[in-house]
Amino acid sequence: MPLIEFSDKGLFCPAGDFYIDPWKPVDKAVITHGHSDHARWGSKFYLCHTDTKPILQQRLGNNNYQGIGWNEPVYLNGVRVSLFPAGHIIGSSQIRVEHNGEIWVISGDYKLENDGLSGQFEPVKCHNFITESTFGLPIYKWKPQQEIYTDMKNWIRKNQSEGKTSILIAYSLGKAQRILLPIADVTDKVFMHGAVYNMHNALANAVPIAIGRKLPTAKRVFDVPKEELKGGVVIAPSGAEGSPWLKRFVPYEIGICSGWMQVRGNVRRKNADAGFAISDHADWNGLIKACKETEAECIYTTHGFQSVFTRYLNEQGIYSKEVKTEYGDDENEEADALIEGENDNSGSLNN
Repeated sequence: MPLIEFSDKGLFCPAGDFYIDPWKPVDKAVITHGHSDHARWGSKFYLCHTDTKPILQQRLGNNNYQGIGWNEPVYLNGVRVSLFPAGHIIGSSQIRVEHNGEIWVISGDYKLENDGLSGQFEPVKCHNFITESTFGLPIYKWKPQQEIYTDMKNWIRKNQSEGKTSILIAYSLGKAQRILLPIADVTDKVFMHGAVYNMHNALANAVPIAIGRKLPTAKRVFDVPKEELKGGVVIAPSGAEGSPWLKRFVPYEIGICSGWMQVRGNVRRKNADAGFAISDHADWNGLIKACKETEAECIYTTHGFQSVFTRYLNEQGIYSKEVKTEYGDDENEEADALIEGENDNSGSLNN
């Protein structure tokens, strides 16, 4: 019996009687990170990184949560479970599972470049490695983070000189916190859609512990008079672009922060003024590097361009298999983010 099985509820460890990122309710769930395709409601017990705990509390409500630090092992029915930085978002972890000399690592989502918030991805040697492949095509090769930040700051400065508000579309969990860092270099007039602000508040106490400093401050859009918004920066979730909600900010320009902006035509299709190819996922080279550094005997690829990536790994002599899971693009997370903001005036895109 393998240490990890691919079941209809999620990744199951029979020896430890627990699931990793289950997509159906279970008794014991070990969670890689707080995005909704990996952390779902309904399980009786959740084990996660300490910095993921406030995210789960915000998104899933009161429950039985246990938070642990990186490389602080716990034992579930004799199976050793430990967490290592994944670098994807705040608190994101790779899960190392060891029993009877067999080691599996479940990466969740990850990126290799340190964003200053999420921890530095740490390769973990193992026998079997389960990897995402969200951007598993050779076309996806990211520019260095600081170059993208410079482009973003120059775009904001241009808008300021023209008396326009800069609307940045970014995932409410992860990307929104990350882009606060370069924005703070340009302006202190930073505002958030209600759904983004709710998550920002949930992380306000956790982040200083994680990174040793506070996140830059931001205000909720509907807490400030309309005239104060002019020339500032507004962070909004996916779905806000093209909605009546934007009328409040005229004149404005829209910039979309997403790895999908690497494909030039996507900026035009989104009716955006600018696209910033900044992603919380590893690019093609990052995926390859991560897989090689595990020295795993078998790489299991999931959610993304897994067929292309699997074929490439096998051609390079790295044994790889495709597996089907119910994980997906973080874009799905935004539907939940908007629901979180429903009872807030700024949480509706129709206001």
